[in-house]
Amino acid sequence: MKKIYALTLGLEYMKDLKREFKGYDGAAFSQDLMAGTTVAAVALPLALAFGVGSGASAAAGLVTAVLGGLVISSFSGASYQISGPTGAMMAILLSIVAKEGLTGVLVAGFLAGILLVLAGLFRLGRIISFVPSSVITGFTSGIAAVIALGQLDHFFGIKSEGDLALLKVASYFQTGAVPDVRTTAIGLGVILLMIAWPKKWNAVFPSSLMALAVVLAFQAIFHWDVPVVGEIPRTLFLADRLTIGDLNPTTWPNYIMPAISIALLSMVESLLCGASAEKMTAERLRSNRELVAQGLGNLVIPFFGGIPATAAIARTSVAIKSGCRTRLTGIIHSIILLLSMFILTPVMSAIPLSALAGVLMVTAWRMNDWANIRFIFSHRFKSGIAKFSITLAATVLLDLTQAIIIGVIFSLVLIVARMSQLEINIADVDNARLKEIGMGLDRVPDINEVRVVYITGTLFFGVVDRLKDKLLTMPHSDVIILSMRGVPVIDLSGVQALMELAEELEGEGTQLSVSSVQPAVKRYLERSGFLDIIGRDHLYPSAEQAILRSVDDKARVVD
Repeated sequence: MKKIYALTLGLEYMKDLKREFKGYDGAAFSQDLMAGTTVAAVALPLALAFGVGSGASAAAGLVTAVLGGLVISSFSGASYQISGPTGAMMAILLSIVAKEGLTGVLVAGFLAGILLVLAGLFRLGRIISFVPSSVITGFTSGIAAVIALGQLDHFFGIKSEGDLALLKVASYFQTGAVPDVRTTAIGLGVILLMIAWPKKWNAVFPSSLMALAVVLAFQAIFHWDVPVVGEIPRTLFLADRLTIGDLNPTTWPNYIMPAISIALLSMVESLLCGASAEKMTAERLRSNRELVAQGLGNLVIPFFGGIPATAAIARTSVAIKSGCRTRLTGIIHSIILLLSMFILTPVMSAIPLSALAGVLMVTAWRMNDWANIRFIFSHRFKSGIAKFSITLAATVLLDLTQAIIIGVIFSLVLIVARMSQLEINIADVDNARLKEIGMGLDRVPDINEVRVVYITGTLFFGVVDRLKDKLLTMPHSDVIILSMRGVPVIDLSGVQALMELAEELEGEGTQLSVSSVQPAVKRYLERSGFLDIIGRDHLYPSAEQAILRSVDDKARVVD
């Protein structure tokens, strides 16, 4: 089956390529060239910053951006997706480098590639729809906080201790670290320039690139002695890269959890990127193929020395706004970045680390989904605020994978709590209401003869005891009609409770009838044998018809 689906993905890919390049001409290519150049200008400083910030090197960030565009863009699930190193991935790689070293990142990245390909083949592309938006927003904000806190060493020119971001901050006070004034001044200058840079100019010349250009010009004049990026090799094959010898299956158990973390994060970020980009274009993201493309890219990148890649929302949106026509935009941006490795290496190697830290701090701030955060808090959605806050705190204090799992589990707990709010309303026969719909009774039944019980909510294991207690403790009635129009779902426990209830009521001389049953619930009742217990003639389309039939049956008995 997976071979057949893989073939389907391939055929779908060829079909999309034909559609994408139908009528492609010089004018379309010029649009892709302009968009690719613009994206490269945005990606260059970020690639350097994310490479250094991940605990690897600036060169590793560049290699990832180059191969991300060449490989992932070529097979992507949409023409507009731009992939490479990202801030979210940087946050998770820091902890892996601290525990397993750079080799651990490369091996985990390769294994994550396998998991992503499998996720695409097993059609897990819609998994993002099961993660609540407030969890994703809290996760993103938590990552932003981790990125900003993780750059404090470079920003202040000091050395911290500990693995977690908050432990690093705490170590500053324990060790009495003193910030380097010149290093901090450069980082602060970059932040201020990026904030002050007009948005309309940002589309022509990115603020991050301008800030680095200003810093380099300043350094050329004053020659401040501050830590810099250092030598960037003019090659795609870095010295620290994955080799076949590193892929020893006996060591894989050490890297499984990091690989799962990378794969999950890549899935979430890539699919979120596509969902966001879909709103700006008329093209739908092929989510399963996107996962396969991300997997293929992450299988290849470690052998060149790059860090794990994922689709990048910022670069993708820049590509779309710059007139991206096809996936050539991503490929062109990679070629430009590759040329920069050979042409601009002397310039890039002189960039102060604190300048890149400043770029990342501003990027972290802008990563936050401020519109959604304001919406959640301004409208005082308590559950949304709780999910956002818990996920954010877990992201900062724990592993990123644990954070999103905690957020989803907490959301499920809230859902179960809401599902437990079953409404049970007991009503007597309302003859006036029946007359309004042309079904009035000649004789209104006594209160002990017929009662209608309206149930609203999910009938599952968490509420069945309450339903049974309510019906078994109310005054005796000859007929009880359960109106289940408001019951969208019933589980095994709910069905068993109804069966037990019907048998107990029958022992007390009470006939149980049901009405207004939704199709999915009706199928469950049929399969369980519940309808055989109460009698299939006691299943009614509406409560009104059940009342008329019950009163009519009572009249016959009296006669």
